[in-house]
Amino acid sequence: MAPRATSASSDVYVTPLVRKLAKENHIDLATMKGTGVGGRIRKQDVLDAAEKAKAPKSAPAPAVETPAPASKGSARAAAQQVSEEAIALRGSTEKMSRLRKVIASRMVESLHVSAQLTATVEVDMTAISRLRTAQKAAFKAREGVGLSYLPFITKAVVEALKQNPKFNARIDTEAGTVSYGASENVGIAVDTPRGLLVPVIKDAGDLNIAGLAHHIADLAARTRDNKVTPDELSGGTFTITNYGSAGALFDTPIVNQPEVAILGTGALVKRPVVVTNEFGEDTIAIRDMMYISLSYDHRLIDGAVAARFLTGVRNRLEEGDFAGEF
Repeated sequence: MAPRATSASSDVYVTPLVRKLAKENHIDLATMKGTGVGGRIRKQDVLDAAEKAKAPKSAPAPAVETPAPASKGSARAAAQQVSEEAIALRGSTEKMSRLRKVIASRMVESLHVSAQLTATVEVDMTAISRLRTAQKAAFKAREGVGLSYLPFITKAVVEALKQNPKFNARIDTEAGTVSYGASENVGIAVDTPRGLLVPVIKDAGDLNIAGLAHHIADLAARTRDNKVTPDELSGGTFTITNYGSAGALFDTPIVNQPEVAILGTGALVKRPVVVTNEFGEDTIAIRDMMYISLSYDHRLIDGAVAARFLTGVRNRLEEGDFAGEF
């Protein structure tokens, strides 16, 4: 186990990364007061102490020039920049956090207990983009939260779950039973500094776009701040993960056990595509396009059934008929 700080007033866990940084910067951990949960000494605490120690005592520190926004020409320079954390991790060994151990165990378990496949379709999100552009300012003023694409996607998913109960189910092969959810409890994967967590929107099928937007924003913020309760992290019947927020076009998400399906959303990109007009003529237009992927448990869901579910979600989004929600 990693040693703990030896401060007389604190006995908190110190990670190997923090110890290494402190050693390299000649910082005595016993004299520090951490800003983390329970007084834990964080990496930033050590870096701040190191900067303070380096600063001249007789004159204020020089102003740091703010770099200009990155351009295509500076992409190479940006790629060559290495963070302090990355430098400290090179050549080091640290214990896995308890959360990372749980994530690792559950992901491997999911692949072992279920037969997983992934289907992907491309969605024209232009209609959603136009509606969102027209509504987002008034929505923000009225509701107090931003209007992203995720509430629209979640709304289309819960509608599809009501029509296709197999995707809102749990399978028990030993008992030979399938249990169908009485409500649509949708988990939203949230990327946090501690790892991926999935808070759950209970009874998501009863919410409109505004309700979903409020729940998504609230749960995401409290999850990142480590303020969600255990009950809010359990009870899901279907999961949505937005890997597109990091720029990925598509991925093959792993089913969150004991659920039987998970939907992933890719990055929204503008691309020229062939569009058929009302006269049946093909033209080329610039559209807002997104890949959505569905990983599903083949023990319960057949490929054709998964394709129909995914196509239904795509059609609902491309139709963009959500104006009645505002």
